[in-house]
Amino acid sequence: MATLASLGLPPAPGVSPATEILGLASDSRKAGPGIVFFALQGTVDGAEFAPFALRMGSPIVVCSPEGAETIRALWLSEGREVPAAGLPLAVTEAPRLALARAAAAFFAAQPEAVAAVTGTNGKTSVASFLRQLWTHLGRRAVNIGTVGVEGAVDRPGGLTTPDPLTLHALLAELAGLGVERAAIEASSHGLAQHRADGVRLRAAGLTNVTRDHLDYHPTPEDYLQAKLGLFARVLPADGTAALNADDPSFPRAAEIVRARGQRLIAVGRAEIADLRLLSAQFHETGQTLQFSWEGETFQAELPLVGAFQGENALMAAALAIGCGEDPRAVFAALPKLTGVKGRMEHVATRANGARVYVDYSHTPDSLATAIAALRLHTPGRLVVVFGAGGDRDAGKRPLMGRAALAADVAVVTDDNPRSEDPAAIRAQVMAGAQGADPAPMEIGDRAEAILSAVDMLGPQDRLLIAGKGHETGQIVGHEVIPFDDAEQARAAVQVLDAEDDTGDA
Repeated sequence: MATLASLGLPPAPGVSPATEILGLASDSRKAGPGIVFFALQGTVDGAEFAPFALRMGSPIVVCSPEGAETIRALWLSEGREVPAAGLPLAVTEAPRLALARAAAAFFAAQPEAVAAVTGTNGKTSVASFLRQLWTHLGRRAVNIGTVGVEGAVDRPGGLTTPDPLTLHALLAELAGLGVERAAIEASSHGLAQHRADGVRLRAAGLTNVTRDHLDYHPTPEDYLQAKLGLFARVLPADGTAALNADDPSFPRAAEIVRARGQRLIAVGRAEIADLRLLSAQFHETGQTLQFSWEGETFQAELPLVGAFQGENALMAAALAIGCGEDPRAVFAALPKLTGVKGRMEHVATRANGARVYVDYSHTPDSLATAIAALRLHTPGRLVVVFGAGGDRDAGKRPLMGRAALAADVAVVTDDNPRSEDPAAIRAQVMAGAQGADPAPMEIGDRAEAILSAVDMLGPQDRLLIAGKGHETGQIVGHEVIPFDDAEQARAAVQVLDAEDDTGDA
């Protein structure tokens, strides 16, 4: 039985710490007897709904000091009397953090070992690779994130990092189903909003930090601080931190890790790396890695395209080691990894041998990285189809246009324009490539852009369709139109190769 005391909540006037708690809610429609209501500040102010929660019978409302003032004012404005002891408000400076910790205590059960990974790029791949490594080592494992829940249990997804109530209820359910290991993607939004707090992490990883989500974070520094919160606040002192030794964020992150006494596994090409990538040789369908660990050199053949995929695989290996797995067994499982949907995913091959890939890269850095990575597997020309999303950081659009110039042919198209004018977005992207020779092509209709790009592929060419990855819809205005880059690419290949066959006949 859960009580207020067991949930670690602040005291509330007139409420006994022994009060039995039946559930937690941040939606006032779910309030009622035995349900603690958390008045969170978001797109709406939860404090405005707190009087309703109290009227519905919630024994306590958790709120900020400002929220408490709003609640009292609303209560009085409704002509209601304030009890002599005061309204049952548990006041805290961090209601979201209180919710996360209360949810962890309320649901209690979690898989035996949980790891989290954050970073601008690579979260989904690292989490999937880690789950795959655990599975090959005989563990019942899942990864949780952008694509939902995958592995021993499969569920469709939504947010990269679910809200605390959803996340902790899910972890308890997974533990009850016998899941031993879980890898969680930790987004900057999720970390800033304390969604992962209370998760009993064994290890945490940081892939990289580049420009992203400046529509949410006021500055790049705020974005970085959100990422570093995984190590400064969520990962316990006895946990293991796997950090990218080649990323500019490494010194800041390592300082936090060392100050808290956490075990540090540096991953990368730098000499300071503990799990050090010595070399990578690339071929048409994969790569051969040489790396060192504790003075010994290992080799692994990976069926993964893209240098960053090799780096992601080593990050996943470091997290597996951090969660207690035998390093040699982990390294032996690396060749068994398979790619992640929408992450440098090979989706089609033309009859002439040209190959088509889909990737989620939607920032200037990730697009540049994806192009550079696929270049190493491209004997002929590299063609890229890409765009930029609406209602998001507009400053990165010309940077996307500039990054795409690393390809031999660039086609600017629509991504998810949302409420903005698609042509205006494309113009901002094209501005970044001003003066380029050849200039990028502009084809607004994404299906037409993919068809045109597939049509221009010669036998040794490669096509990268970037930006949407695993997504199966295109957001235009307030409508989500069914659209899957991989399906469009396969359809284009089928139609064009059929026309070629007809012509040859």
